[in-house]
Amino acid sequence: MQLQTKASQLTGKLRVPGDKSISHRSIMFGSLAEGVTKVYGILRGEDVLSTMQVFRELGVEIEDKGEVVEIHGVGFHGLKAPQKPLDMGNSGTSIRLISGVLAGQPFEAEMFGDDSLSKRPMDRVSIPLRQMGVEMSGQTDRDLPPLTIKGKKNLQPIQYQLPVASAQVKSALLFAALQAEGESVIVEKERTRNHTEDMIRQFGGKIEVSGKEIRITGGQTFTAQEVQVPGDISSAAFWLVAGLIVPNARIILENVGIAETRTGILDVIEAMGGKISLSQVDERAKSATITVETSDLQATEIAGEIIPRLIDELPIIALLATQANGTTIIRDAEELKVKETDRIQVVANALNSMGAAITPTDDGMIIKGKTPLHGATINTFGDHRIGMMTAIASLLVQDGEVHLERAEAINTSYPSFFDDLQKLLEEK
Repeated sequence: MQLQTKASQLTGKLRVPGDKSISHRSIMFGSLAEGVTKVYGILRGEDVLSTMQVFRELGVEIEDKGEVVEIHGVGFHGLKAPQKPLDMGNSGTSIRLISGVLAGQPFEAEMFGDDSLSKRPMDRVSIPLRQMGVEMSGQTDRDLPPLTIKGKKNLQPIQYQLPVASAQVKSALLFAALQAEGESVIVEKERTRNHTEDMIRQFGGKIEVSGKEIRITGGQTFTAQEVQVPGDISSAAFWLVAGLIVPNARIILENVGIAETRTGILDVIEAMGGKISLSQVDERAKSATITVETSDLQATEIAGEIIPRLIDELPIIALLATQANGTTIIRDAEELKVKETDRIQVVANALNSMGAAITPTDDGMIIKGKTPLHGATINTFGDHRIGMMTAIASLLVQDGEVHLERAEAINTSYPSFFDDLQKLLEEK
């Protein structure tokens, strides 16, 4: 598709779709709880719909009534063996977290996904789950999907130090540990998003977190809840950056999730001198209204413990850095290589083809700014964040046209993205 270029202003208010991480987990916890869980503001992107369909195939009744999704929980012991392989689509969150759920189930299941998911290593989950007594097998020594998993009713608890900073791996182990006999101890490499821990508590479970150490005991039961899903800061990130780099821009984003493990991008924007403010902060819901305006930006260094707090936002942060004065360095982000694409290489290739000056490294990028951007043809390679990043980058293009191939990938997390962009372009 041909993208909008030469944006002269970008103004207005938006509500971004519900947080993808919380939407996934609300379905999972609602299914494993006893009673009817009601979820408001859920994201209906393709990834979350994959999770919803998988739990239906595991015997859970889930009703989508528009304003609310109602999940008739069956508890940990009520899941049923699926009648066919479970389709995870493009969703790494689904296949990894559901591996943890299936770890304690007394049946065998096969999980598969699309071409992109089939290239993503699952050994980071299968290795510790095997230590707990689960039988798992995938393709190659990295356990690429399709994956076969045979759970075990009397799972062994685990003491495990995570070799990577990954909320997905941590969450998979927490779901398994909740079904194990005894206490498990999980130690993170760096603190990652804590939605799973928060939701364990919300649904009446017990978990102890001390720094990077997590302790959890098996045999717990959950009680159905009402869940309000805030807007996804990963989706909001595209508008935050657009508001900072497009001329004459002022964008207000309502009800955005600001959980402390997700707000790395806000810290980066402040470090770069961006004009950003928070209002209507709701401490309980961990949400706020965020306003950004066109800004004169300075380069910064992004590394260390902040990386897990903005790992999904790094593609759009790379674009932000191309419009900052000086050289921005991103380090310690090797996790980008095993996302929907190798995001280090794909981001660098895409933006460089538009005139940026990005050098990819083993664990990040070196980005020289400030660079004008020009037209190009960009392929998402099925990665939704590459598609949205390119659409925002194209707004700056004054010379040439920008064509986006495989734009449908954006439906994974933000089906209304182009409608929202049009609103901001048309508002006076």
